[in-house]
Amino acid sequence: MASPSTRYRLTVTPIEKDGLPCSGRCTIEMEHRAQRDWMRLLECAPRLAGFSGDERAAVLIAAQILRDVVQRHVDEPNHPLAAHAATLNTALDALDSLHGPA
Repeated sequence: MASPSTRYRLTVTPIEKDGLPCSGRCTIEMEHRAQRDWMRLLECAPRLAGFSGDERAAVLIAAQILRDVVQRHVDEPNHPLAAHAATLNTALDALDSLHGPA
């Protein structure tokens, strides 16, 4: 049975010196099917000493994306991340523990 997932669209837009979004072709958009609900994770995550709110969200979401990519390709021995899966999962578990209940 397939795991439930939530689809997200991520948009990255540089901000100009005047605080406005850049103009022209400068936005990166991608879609990601996540195994966990990022909104719930962020709602439940405690504040982290030494991290701004934006940094906290970035670390949480980046770790979730990398975990999902590693998991999706776990059974593909020739995938570029396969050789690093164990090390990555250990690092991702450590990052997840930052966001766990205090």
